Amino acid sequence: MRLRVECYAGYKGSERPVRFGAGERWYQVEEILDQWYSPGETYFKVRADDGNYYILRASAGDEGEEWTLESYSARGRL
Repeated sequence: MRLRVECYAGYKGSERPVRFGAGERWYQVEEILDQWYSPGETYFKVRADDGNYYILRASAGDEGEEWTLESYSARGRL
């Protein structure tokens, strides 16, 4: 699922997600639990303001950075 993502922009550009939107709903990132890399992609495991856990993937595309939702886990099922 493609996402709209707002990122914290530090000295390296977009460094980490702070808010993401799916459909008409926006989720605030409360905590980044983990971050890892693969060629051309960065993954973030986050806890959102709804208490649920999400894995977000940022990949470099032809039109800039593209974000997708890779995984979801309801609170208490981490």
